[in-house]
Amino acid sequence: MPERNVLGGELEPCGTDPMTGFYRDGSCSCGPEDQGRHAVCAVMTDEFLAHQQAVGNDLSTPRPEWSFPGLKPGDRWCVVALRWLQAYADGVPAPVVLAATNERALEVIPIEALREHSVDVPDDPGTLT
Repeated sequence: MPERNVLGGELEPCGTDPMTGFYRDGSCSCGPEDQGRHAVCAVMTDEFLAHQQAVGNDLSTPRPEWSFPGLKPGDRWCVVALRWLQAYADGVPAPVVLAATNERALEVIPIEALREHSVDVPDDPGTLT
């Protein structure tokens, strides 16, 4: 069964340049191996990257041994739901692509918080109210 996004639709790709996802397949799919829930399709900003580095989650430095290219502003990346929520609480959340954000993110993040920082428009914009 295909995984769903936070809007209830089929999970759309997040990004392929760089190739994102726990499985490095371009999608924020969260299989049983993904204990961290790499569920939020986030668009990197300077502020978010700096915050993540400050809390010990360096997303900017390449780590080839983990197939991790290092991120820069504008890159789309499947981030751990709790890390995004931490940045949200600290006032520096990354913008979110709802159609590419896995519904498993809702296990820890209220949909209102994700919608507040959405950068995509769903097929039915009325769902944003």
